[in-house]
Amino acid sequence: MNAQWQPLLEALIDPRSLLARSESDWDLLLRQAYAAGLLGRLAHGVVQLGAAESLPRPVWHAMQAMLTLVEQQQRAVRWELVQLQRLLADLPGPVLILKGAAYCAAELPPAAGRLFADIDLLLPRDRLAEAEAALMLGGWVSEPKTDYDQRYYRRWMHELPPMTQVARGTALDLHHRLLPLTARIQTPPEPLFECAVPLADFPRLQRPQDLDLILHSACHWFHEGEWVHGLRDLADLDLLLRDALARRGEAMWTQLLERAAQLNLGRPLWFALFHVRDLLRCPVPGAALADCPARPGRLHAAWMNALLRRGFSCAHAGSRLPGSAPAAFLLYLRGHYLRMPPQLLLPHLVVKAWMRWQDARKARTEEQAPTAG
Repeated sequence: MNAQWQPLLEALIDPRSLLARSESDWDLLLRQAYAAGLLGRLAHGVVQLGAAESLPRPVWHAMQAMLTLVEQQQRAVRWELVQLQRLLADLPGPVLILKGAAYCAAELPPAAGRLFADIDLLLPRDRLAEAEAALMLGGWVSEPKTDYDQRYYRRWMHELPPMTQVARGTALDLHHRLLPLTARIQTPPEPLFECAVPLADFPRLQRPQDLDLILHSACHWFHEGEWVHGLRDLADLDLLLRDALARRGEAMWTQLLERAAQLNLGRPLWFALFHVRDLLRCPVPGAALADCPARPGRLHAAWMNALLRRGFSCAHAGSRLPGSAPAAFLLYLRGHYLRMPPQLLLPHLVVKAWMRWQDARKARTEEQAPTAG
């Protein structure tokens, strides 16, 4: 990351650094934080310090508005989880909440100031049909998809086509694995079910244990093709690691590496640990990096780290590192390559490009059509 991003990184590490910023610094800092999905996180840090009165009024008003939005959304997420557990009450087997909704339900540190795009649930694959039917009876519908998209999701992916609650507009993803069936890295979901943690407020639902939350976050971040929220996801990882370290002590690092080996997620974990230590000063010991399973070679790590740094900077158009555009494109291709082998990926990309061209052609035809009257 370049010097333009340093104030935001410093604020994530220590919110007190915000109090030293001049009014001229705030314009870029606010735009970066908002674009990266981190404005609520900074606002929460200011509240924790009790320092709202020390900020310029327009800055605090922007932060206050974001906190209001976060509070409303998290209240809506928790209400939606109450409804989901009611709909899934008769479904046998575990139902785990993943990612942002899990942070919210368990009141974990990454939930503070964070917005969520959707709710993600993980359940055994042989329960998907029952779960989908129960949800449809409760007003959830699959988003409009072509027959090709339906086959693509149901045959190759780790989730069903996204669903939407017709009355409230909430988005939901039903997962049966952490990664697609065609992904280069395969991780079994059964260990996550075996070690799931119950949720006091949502007795029908569970969340992954602390170590699995970290590994899933690293896995999701590592396989990402769009890097607008890459820095936010890294900040989530930083908080999860610090929270697990506080709960488990230094033994957490050994436990995390052992769990990564069990779930076949050593490679994503290594890159996550490297960047949270380097960018956010997370207290990752050198031994954890050295002993991480599936640790990349020196050349592999060097070129990937160069790509990832440029990917992080894509969050804000005015603060991109040189070469960020080709890096973002390579990361996009890499994300797809990790999900599907070339013999499946290339035909899929051709079909999707053709479908987009057809949609664009149809839209142009409709725009040019004469209107009545």
